Amino acid sequence: MASTSLTIGPEASLSRYLQEIRKYPLLSPEEETSLSRRWRDSGDVKAAHKLVTSHLRLVAKIALGYRGYGLPLNELISEGNVGMMQAVRRFDPERGFRLATYAMWWIRAAIQEYILHSWSLVKMGTTSAQKKLFFNLRRLKGEMKAIDDGDLAPEQVAHIAKTLGVPSQDVVAMNRRLAAGDHSLNAPLRSDGEGEWQDWLVDDTENQEHALGEHEEFSDRKALLVSAMESLNDRERHIFEERRLKDDPVTLEELAQHYGISRERVRQIETRAFEKVQAHMKTDIEARRQEAVS
Repeated sequence: MASTSLTIGPEASLSRYLQEIRKYPLLSPEEETSLSRRWRDSGDVKAAHKLVTSHLRLVAKIALGYRGYGLPLNELISEGNVGMMQAVRRFDPERGFRLATYAMWWIRAAIQEYILHSWSLVKMGTTSAQKKLFFNLRRLKGEMKAIDDGDLAPEQVAHIAKTLGVPSQDVVAMNRRLAAGDHSLNAPLRSDGEGEWQDWLVDDTENQEHALGEHEEFSDRKALLVSAMESLNDRERHIFEERRLKDDPVTLEELAQHYGISRERVRQIETRAFEKVQAHMKTDIEARRQEAVS
């Protein structure tokens, strides 16, 4: 897919960029569907370019929400634009929801990955819970007016842990990690210069065989899930994705308003979709087992 011709430079040109992207018109649902089908069915690059450029304002708006991590806004927007292009590449207009709804996840994911890799030389988070903690801790500390207080008070730790659904010790560790700078592993242990920090490091990483096994197992589970979701209709699939496959699930109320039905009806559809996916996956797993035995 060809990238957008707009480039983002220093702060002086950033304001010009923000003005330029306002010139791209928003698309109607009909225009969006037509362009998406042209890209999907015939690889029409012009159609894909129009889909991307019509959503550049969305990318910039999302990127503005990540200004508190000390990284240039133009870089955050650039990474968000990459996420936007990934979203267009994978978007299926027949799923029944707008491109912006689908693209928001890809844009945020691209920006967050960039922040995690750029903010520190040491990887900040590896699990969804750790990433959630990383990207929400500063906001919650700001709400409690505890940005510059060093270690958090026990009641503050408890509040954040409960709000984010993570262990208290993870909150303490992440807060200290964010407050500390990166240090060289070649720094001497003592003032006399004898010994370095790296001399005390133990390689506790898993071996390659174990890593490969986990990767293959994850790939198998993902393939099973994708296959099972094909048994759902468009509405079931959308509700299942929004409620079960997101770190921050959409509320029942939001989905109820989206479809013009009651919250209870949304919950029933979600439950039914989960049961269908679960049954489909169990059937596939059993079929594989039978195949392996025979």
